[in-house]
Amino acid sequence: MKKGMIKVSALYPNGGGKTFDMEYYRNKHIPMVSSLMGAALKDIATDQGVAGGAPDAPAPYLAIGHLYFDSIADFQNAFGPNAEKIMAYLL
Repeated sequence: MKKGMIKVSALYPNGGGKTFDMEYYRNKHIPMVSSLMGAALKDIATDQGVAGGAPDAPAPYLAIGHLYFDSIADFQNAFGPNAEKIMAYLL
């Protein structure tokens, strides 16, 4: 990430018997988001929760996705027209 870029993160909380399909997220959702964001998206990363800070503690988040853009305007211009399609896959 170069200086001045912004990072937009999507956090998926753990708890209450929640599950998360990381294979789908990495292999289907992230490529779809990348395609819709186009050249405005400079980098993308995913994290999978494996454990909490204390021994035997659950991970606070099942997954986190990070999107990197040169500016807030670039994010807004790329995400705005595609927000409904992107969010439909997560709801």
